[in-house]
Amino acid sequence: MHRLAWTLPALAVLLSACSLVPSASQPTASTPAPQASASASATHSAAARTKDPAESPAPASSRNPAALPALPDAKNGGPGRFPPTGHGRLNGKVILIDPGHNGGNFAAASVINRLIWNGRESETCDTAGAETDAGYTEALFNWRVALYLTADLRAAGATVVLTRTSDTGVGPCVTERAAIGNEVHANAAVSIHADGGPPGGRGFAILEPVADGINNAIVRPSAVLGADLRAAFAAGTGEPVSSYDGVNGIQPRDDLGGINLSTVPKVFIECANMRNAADAALVTSARWQVLAARAIAVGLTAFVLSRH
Repeated sequence: MHRLAWTLPALAVLLSACSLVPSASQPTASTPAPQASASASATHSAAARTKDPAESPAPASSRNPAALPALPDAKNGGPGRFPPTGHGRLNGKVILIDPGHNGGNFAAASVINRLIWNGRESETCDTAGAETDAGYTEALFNWRVALYLTADLRAAGATVVLTRTSDTGVGPCVTERAAIGNEVHANAAVSIHADGGPPGGRGFAILEPVADGINNAIVRPSAVLGADLRAAFAAGTGEPVSSYDGVNGIQPRDDLGGINLSTVPKVFIECANMRNAADAALVTSARWQVLAARAIAVGLTAFVLSRH
């Protein structure tokens, strides 16, 4: 696949109206601890962490965990905006979901290794991502969780914007991923990942922005979003916080263009360590992918409903 070539004007046209992307069918199924602002959400996150965002005993993603929800591809697998499929607690909200990496990145080193400016320094456009010892790719895991998550959020009334709409393309660059969330003025944004850490370590971590000028206004709300996601993910999946990354599941990062360049509240979630045998068994399980998606939906819901 050729690298996706999007400009911001074209992006604005693409994301300005739902009619440009047909409605999908109903889915079938070692840093300082976080700032005090992260704990400000403790009350509402504790109350909301176990609630289905649609207030239903059967979230959209859990109807048939073995069947991925279907979404129409945008042109060349590029970004897409998907309207609600139901009504619920997220009516009127816009949420940006960024499935990290892409399935075609492995064969496109010359494209993804191109240097971009991430707000502080140069980094590569993207990377191929991690994989389990058996070769199950992070890009695929991220994509599947994103599809389940999109189904849950749309069923609860949210409009969901995805940074990519297939797992066969290349990119987009991290700068473009940030720009997509900024362009749609998302109420919240999350970049879905799985780590390739030391085989002896396991667990999940939330990567949060550090102020760099561009993102100053979203550092505090992103810490609240991170706290809500951490609480919901731990409760909803049973996955422990990372034993090697961050402090109590929170890791501030100043080297990621996806959060350095964001002007909407945004965090990354490393759902598990693909190089750890116990975590590898989880990330390759459709049922655990559903649990991960549902937990992320709960955390996002707690956050956006706390904002006035």
